[in-house]
Amino acid sequence: MIKDNQQNLNRLHIVIDAVLVLGAYFLAYPLRFYVLPYFKLFAVAGAESFLSFQRYAQNILFLIPGYLVIYSICGLYRPKRGRRKIRMIGNLFEANILGIFYFAFLIFIKKDTNISRWFYIVFGVLNFIFSVSFRLILMKILSVLRKHGKNLKHVLMVGYSRATEGFIDRVKGNPDWGYYIHGILDDNMVQGSEYRGIRVIGADMDLENFLSDNKYDEIVITLSLDEYEKLEDIVNACEKSGVHTKFVPDYNNMVSTVPYIEDLYGLPVINIRNVPLSNTGNMIIKRIMDLFIGTIALVLAAVPMLIIAVIIKCTSKGPIIFSQIRVGKHGKEFKMYKFRSMRLEDPEKEKGEWTTRGDKRVTGVGKFIRKTSLDELPQIFNVIGGSMSLVGPRPERPLFVEKFKEEIPRYMVKHQVRPGMTGWAQVNGYRGDTSIKKRIEHDLYYIENWSIGLDIKIMFLTIFKGFINKNAY
Repeated sequence: MIKDNQQNLNRLHIVIDAVLVLGAYFLAYPLRFYVLPYFKLFAVAGAESFLSFQRYAQNILFLIPGYLVIYSICGLYRPKRGRRKIRMIGNLFEANILGIFYFAFLIFIKKDTNISRWFYIVFGVLNFIFSVSFRLILMKILSVLRKHGKNLKHVLMVGYSRATEGFIDRVKGNPDWGYYIHGILDDNMVQGSEYRGIRVIGADMDLENFLSDNKYDEIVITLSLDEYEKLEDIVNACEKSGVHTKFVPDYNNMVSTVPYIEDLYGLPVINIRNVPLSNTGNMIIKRIMDLFIGTIALVLAAVPMLIIAVIIKCTSKGPIIFSQIRVGKHGKEFKMYKFRSMRLEDPEKEKGEWTTRGDKRVTGVGKFIRKTSLDELPQIFNVIGGSMSLVGPRPERPLFVEKFKEEIPRYMVKHQVRPGMTGWAQVNGYRGDTSIKKRIEHDLYYIENWSIGLDIKIMFLTIFKGFINKNAY
């Protein structure tokens, strides 16, 4: 059965991860002390004096168990079906960052202060590369096997609703997940009717007869909202047979894709919206990253910003920096800074207008800096000041916030986090004069699935494809 395969695969994961940590640690020593100094990188002071390999090897007995525990905490041994590669890479990145801190703590406890600090980094980078490569290769192998009918998870669905169609759509669109749906049980659909090739093969009351064959790995309950009184009996029947059961709610348009469940003395309480950045630890980590990377960005951008400022001053009348009221975290208004790219206008008239194609208010220099997003460089000061983040939903003007919150469902959810200079919507092409609805969908995905890895991915995508704004006028 697939459940046994999953257990065996998890055990294999743990063994291979231990081997990879061991291999990265052993390889980091010659790389750090022999190879990199040869290329004048991280050269050891003095006459190439450093601790023996035996001294370094003493730490491996404590390091491997610690890394395996961290990997487990970061969710790296959960089932991989239906999980995005970016989430897996983000979890690995977080795990390896925590692993380096654990390594440093281990050295501190042992008072082994002569261990090279750069050795931590070399080992951490190697281990991250090894672990990502292993998982990507494994995912590819499993994908090929599943497309050829191997390692399949056999599923029976109970209930027909929007959730049923949503589940089938995703399974059909991702054959590498390896789900094989045998059919649907439903009281209201005519037996033999089908959706995308998946047929209704019986009624809800037939569930126990189907379960008696014991050939299913999973029962997926997708009852419509008005049939939830059947849920308890269906779950009891599934648990009586011992089959693994999943519940896909028919109100998924209201509940987060990653719901947060509290245990209130044994009473499960589902939070409608899961916002990882409401966690104090996550907020601190993100703020530290904003300050660190923001300061580096300010240093690197200082000269270009000075050049742009001089050109703006010499080519048009008015201030160099343009500030505009935007709505930020918790609906609080703040001043967002930009290089002025337009001629001066009456503030009351400008407040309610979009910039349109061929807008005569845009200056010659302004057209270029808007197209290349260079006009947004002063927002680094917003980031360092704390009113914005490097990554997050783009902030909007108060007038449009009032308009959109009435027209677009869940629009105001974006204000539960700091707005950003760039975001998931922007790197996917939804910036400037594009669909507000699509932009909000991407913002909600970011808010509900935030991780350090996702932030880093968005920043890299911004560097490589996010600066040129085809929709800027």
